[in-house]
Amino acid sequence: MLSILINRAIQAIASQNQVRFRGMSGTETEPATADRQLPELGHWLLAICIAALAAGGLVVLMLLSARVTESFVLVCLAVLSMAGAFFLFGLAAGHIRLGDEVDTGSLLRSATEHIGQGIHVTAADGSTVYANGTFRAIVGVGSDGAPRPFDEAFAGEPMAPECLFRLMRAADRGEVHVEEFRVRTPENRSRSARWVRLGVMPLKASLGAYERASFTLWHITDITGERAREAEALSEAEAFLARYEAMPLGLVSAGADGVITYVNPILEGWLHLDQVAVKSGALRLGEIFAGGGEALLRARMAQAPKQAISLDLDLVRSDGVRMPALVIAKSASGAGPAEITALVLDRISRGADNGSGTEVSFARFFHSAPFGMATLQADGRIVSANAAFERMFLDGGKPGARRIGDLFASLGDADASRAIQGALAQVLAGRAQVEPADISFGPERQYTRRLYMGPIAEARGQGEVAALYAIDTTEQKALELKYAQSQKMEAVGKLAGGIAHDFNNVLTAIIGFSDLLLQTHRPTDAAYKDIMNIKQNADRAAGLVRQLLAFSRRQTLQPEILELGEQLSDVSIMLTRLIGENIDLKIVSGRDLWFVKDDRSKFDQVIINLAVNAKDAMPNGGRLVIRTHNVTERETLKLQSQGVTPGEYVLIEIEDTGHGMTPEILAKIFEPFFSTKEVGKGTGLGLSTVYGIVKQTGGYIFAESTPGKGTAFRLYLPRHIPEAAEPAPGPRPKPERPRDLTGTGRVLLVEDEDSVRNFAVRALKRQGYEVLEAATGVEAMEVVEREEGRIDIVVSDVVMPEMDGPTLLKQLRLRDPELKVIFVSGYPDDAFRKSLDPDQQFAFLPKPFTLPQLAAKVKEELAR
Repeated sequence: MLSILINRAIQAIASQNQVRFRGMSGTETEPATADRQLPELGHWLLAICIAALAAGGLVVLMLLSARVTESFVLVCLAVLSMAGAFFLFGLAAGHIRLGDEVDTGSLLRSATEHIGQGIHVTAADGSTVYANGTFRAIVGVGSDGAPRPFDEAFAGEPMAPECLFRLMRAADRGEVHVEEFRVRTPENRSRSARWVRLGVMPLKASLGAYERASFTLWHITDITGERAREAEALSEAEAFLARYEAMPLGLVSAGADGVITYVNPILEGWLHLDQVAVKSGALRLGEIFAGGGEALLRARMAQAPKQAISLDLDLVRSDGVRMPALVIAKSASGAGPAEITALVLDRISRGADNGSGTEVSFARFFHSAPFGMATLQADGRIVSANAAFERMFLDGGKPGARRIGDLFASLGDADASRAIQGALAQVLAGRAQVEPADISFGPERQYTRRLYMGPIAEARGQGEVAALYAIDTTEQKALELKYAQSQKMEAVGKLAGGIAHDFNNVLTAIIGFSDLLLQTHRPTDAAYKDIMNIKQNADRAAGLVRQLLAFSRRQTLQPEILELGEQLSDVSIMLTRLIGENIDLKIVSGRDLWFVKDDRSKFDQVIINLAVNAKDAMPNGGRLVIRTHNVTERETLKLQSQGVTPGEYVLIEIEDTGHGMTPEILAKIFEPFFSTKEVGKGTGLGLSTVYGIVKQTGGYIFAESTPGKGTAFRLYLPRHIPEAAEPAPGPRPKPERPRDLTGTGRVLLVEDEDSVRNFAVRALKRQGYEVLEAATGVEAMEVVEREEGRIDIVVSDVVMPEMDGPTLLKQLRLRDPELKVIFVSGYPDDAFRKSLDPDQQFAFLPKPFTLPQLAAKVKEELAR
């Protein structure tokens, strides 16, 4: 009986720890009222049992004898010792607890049930473990009493799907994530929208049946009031800014990179600025300040980083008109380029303050001058400097703490430093005329300035004794060098063209007579091989002459409309064979390339020459990339300093990863006969030929190279817009098969070179033609008058004594407008075409030519 009562008391005490949570079914079971009273009842039962046992033992002891009493007492002590042992064991195991215990689960549920934040705990399989009342109120409750799923609770909300997707992904990954979005309450969808903040975080805990399991905690908060307060604060700020922007003051802010980040409406109206350009970040501070005002602002701010500075500057409107203004500016920090915030006062509307109009005009003139100006003290200290001076010499030091000699010495020109100090001494001595000094500085001494110095007649109170004027001569020097280079190239080109013309006559005779000899010798003859060697070397010499003509831009071109993407695809097969397998060739063609008008074979020659040079620069292999894309007229404006005429071009970039070139070599690569290759491995005419071909087509070519990294050539070919009458660009023509070159007819051959005339006469007679000869244009007219219209075609040289070819053509057409004429010359046909009427028709055969070429041209013209 005693053991049963003790066990029941232990069970009653232990029952207080049984806290049950929501299970897998989604329902929640609260502990019964009797169970909650068990701890108190167990304590009373234990006390009653102990009292009853004590009273019973006392009565029994009074009734029994001493001997029996002794045995009974021993039994009772044994029973009590056993009960005490059970009690201590139960107390140690936690089944018996002394005093009242707080129900933690109930306490937490009561604390979180009605707080302002909704809480929802889910198990690993997504089932609900716990959800408080706030969460149920926001998301709603389903028919089973459980909170509704998010996709159902927020269905139809525009912002919810993306936010829920990111939250679910974070829950799957075990990450912490928070989203804010707008919803409507589930009770009334027609009410105004509200804002909620929904977050998720992982939990690791032991809850009832879930022993150290993974849980997910969702928390949701209604932030509509918070958003309303933010909107109210923003509205008040906007109202304040609206009142501020209505004031007649301009305001502009720019970042450290000079990009304008804010312009108020007043300044926008003054300068006629485009709001789209301002908001897109396309407008820079230097574009609204005339004469380098931004450089002056930054220089003054560097001198006084914690102070606001004021300057009288000219602003530039979008239509180019200047607007005088007082600019009060301050930087965000004093070290390095900083953000600038400037207040602008319009001097036109405000007028000169307190009669200081003269000072304002002088300040505007001083700061907006396009050349550098500075005032000096007797010891060479710079007192003041304008924006152009600061920009020219890139000096941000304090004007009162630097001397002009030290400034130029720091730029690396000690000679100029001594010269300017000498000029200052002459000014102090009263000399009226002081010789100007030139200074050059920069990494490669590419910046040049010319400095003038003169005395200041009246000191302005700070001890200024001399005025220093600086003119930027960098562009002038570059143009002088470019002009000298172009003059040298033009002189070399004229010399090369003249030599090539004379060589063509000689080579025409050599090649022609070699053809005649080859017709009289069989391949088995002993002399046949020698004649072939003569012809091959003559052909090689003719190739060199063609390169000279290409450089001098006096070669004959046969331009046609080309689509460069297709043209590069055609030539890529040949390029792959030329450069070898150890070089990776990649051609990247731009989309919708414009057409160009160029000689197809000459364009191929340009690409092949550049590719072969790239191969020689990569003996151990590398990468050769050829890119093409369109270049708009706006982009070419940036290339005006390099001599490019603004317009539309197609750009071909050829870039390799070879050993590169030094600046000294790069400056000479287009000169004829200049080569870095070993003797016998190059003529030095490859790049000069490329230069001439590109220039003759109206294009431009530039080269950039870095030693050890590679070289890039950029070719700009002018865009050609085909007219309706022009043929569309077609595929590469196939080589013609050998054909019968014999014919009949009377040919008048006019040539002042005896050797060329003799070869041509014999060549045409062998093909069946009757040939008449003339050494000059005057003799040709005599022959024409004598034959009285019995001449079928005239083959004439261009450059001849007494009467040249174009004059002969005019005289012949007066007698017979339908007479066919073929000009042969070492100069291109466009060299003399401009001296003829546009409607004059003639054929052209460039020298040197072979016997088959001459016969084919005559037969072709007679058949027309």
